[in-house]
Amino acid sequence: VHLVESGGGLVQPGGSLRLSCAASGFAFSSYTMSWYGQAPGKERELVASISNGGGTTNYADSVKGRFTISRDNAKNTVYLQMNSLKPEDTAVYYCYARILGRKYWGQGTQVTVSS
Repeated sequence: VHLVESGGGLVQPGGSLRLSCAASGFAFSSYTMSWYGQAPGKERELVASISNGGGTTNYADSVKGRFTISRDNAKNTVYLQMNSLKPEDTAVYYCYARILGRKYWGQGTQVTVSS
């Protein structure tokens, strides 16, 4: 199993970013995928998740209405569109999958929201 995030960077408050997570080594279309964020000095927290077919999504209250999770099962990729970014969104964002009872994480991508 391999999860590789990309798309992070430095953005001004109110700006947007789109994170991508390219997955390989498992039957991607069979599993729920999630994004977690870990802010400096804090625990890693669930940001958003999407069911295997994409029909069900869940979001942390702090990002509802601003972030959108989606997936392309043909490309084995899950996305996180982040709009109206706030300084408190600054974190390392990780792609996550739980496969046959085991947890898998990507290496993370840094998102910094600052003027």
